[in-house]
Amino acid sequence: MISKWQWLMLQLSRTLWIRVALFCLLAVITALVATYLDPLVPPELSRRVGAGAVEDILHILASSMLAVTTFSLSVMVSAYSAAATSVTPRATALLMQDTTTQNVLATFIGTFVFSLVGIVALNTGFYGDAGQVAVLAVTVAVILLMVMTLFRWIEHLSRLGRVSDTTDRVEHAAFAAICGRVEDPALGGRILDEESTAVPDDAVPLNVPTIGYLQHLAVDQLSDHAESAGGEIFVTVLPGQFIHPAMDVAWLSGFPDGFDPQDLAPAFRIGRDRSFDQDPRFGLVVLSEIASRALSPAVNDSGTAKDVLARAVRLLLLWSQREQDKDRQELRFPRIWVPPLLLPDLFDDLFTPLARDGAPHVDVHIALQNGLGALYATGHQEMRKQALRHSRMALERAENALLLDSERARVRETAEANFS
Repeated sequence: MISKWQWLMLQLSRTLWIRVALFCLLAVITALVATYLDPLVPPELSRRVGAGAVEDILHILASSMLAVTTFSLSVMVSAYSAAATSVTPRATALLMQDTTTQNVLATFIGTFVFSLVGIVALNTGFYGDAGQVAVLAVTVAVILLMVMTLFRWIEHLSRLGRVSDTTDRVEHAAFAAICGRVEDPALGGRILDEESTAVPDDAVPLNVPTIGYLQHLAVDQLSDHAESAGGEIFVTVLPGQFIHPAMDVAWLSGFPDGFDPQDLAPAFRIGRDRSFDQDPRFGLVVLSEIASRALSPAVNDSGTAKDVLARAVRLLLLWSQREQDKDRQELRFPRIWVPPLLLPDLFDDLFTPLARDGAPHVDVHIALQNGLGALYATGHQEMRKQALRHSRMALERAENALLLDSERARVRETAEANFS
């Protein structure tokens, strides 16, 4: 589990303007530091290179980088629009965090800024004869970097915004979130089980004055307050839930009378949209949205839906490791109780929309029954129960939606073969 400040720094590092600003700062420093390389340049070499040659190269570099950056930005916006239209708008957040795209644009803009600073410095006499040679050497290095970046950008554009590429990104985000939750079922605290754990009657509720989705829960920050006050905190929400001021997000027990529960509110990071980092369900929801969009009459792409189903099975098979690893979890925050992520919710997020929207497609039903059968064969008791439940619901949908008796019989036979 990452702390609140680590999470905020991670979010900041994913923004485009941060990388662009850093590359621009590096470009300015590089252009100005070149003058201090004078002692390293042989005098005879400095006499052969004039300011005009360096300035012409910088002019060409500046004008070309401005055009390339404008073109790249238009391509990036088009890719975001295509992903929102053909996949799901929720997946565009991952495209906007793509490090390759951000590094490419930052390199182009940084090269443009380097050229501008170099031109201004040359025209103001900032560089001596040896400094002009140093600027030329740095410019050649910048050109090589820019050419390599262009090659990488061209290769990257062949995939950016495509359905398969976007689906890969969603799967990787869901995979990372599930791995984090498998390693930390209660985010480092104790598991708050409604059947075995009761909130004390004297507990005080905590409400947050913000409306939105819980993006990050800073359990370490809650633990610091609980340790200093000698109390316990029973968290009742998980990242991904919609929060409003009338909702009790936690209960405080054993805290002194003068303690203000609102001091804990900053530990609950609320935002307008859900985040993939601490919310495995969001990744699964986005995957199901991709499948639903593919099964819509306007698209009618059952192949993508079956691809999403295979990815979903892989992710849930990973989740099945939670029970065997649960006893080895490190308890870092013993005064914090956090509710677990329930397997029925994961199944509902994934398979209910897929079975509903794929009801008229016999091939989707067969793939769905085979996927659920793979989960049923794991030996994980709760997973077997949920796989059987969704298999029966999907079979009921198939019985009502499929038009041919032969198709309904094929689905029944597949279900019986996987769950017999």
